[in-house]
Amino acid sequence: MHSKRPAWEPPIDVYETDYGFRIMIALPGVAPEHLKVMLEDDHLTIDGHRHLPDSSKAYIRRLEIPYGRFERRIDLPEGRFEIGTNELVNGCLLISLRKI
Repeated sequence: MHSKRPAWEPPIDVYETDYGFRIMIALPGVAPEHLKVMLEDDHLTIDGHRHLPDSSKAYIRRLEIPYGRFERRIDLPEGRFEIGTNELVNGCLLISLRKI
């Protein structure tokens, strides 16, 4: 998606159930087309970009929300998994991984 190093790492919550994992990644303001979710052998990677809003007619007083390229890698325990759902809800990316 992007070649340069990530500028920030979004916070996550991970819940394990008998059937898999539910993962919530805080990504307010990130459009679905700027996200990539990859499930590889022993980890899940969320890669994307949050763009600055158009501030050409504004003086920026404070920027606390991180912008730019981000990446979050989540190490998984031994086993086989597949992505069940992957959706943006209320500014969070919700991913379910099923144990297979």
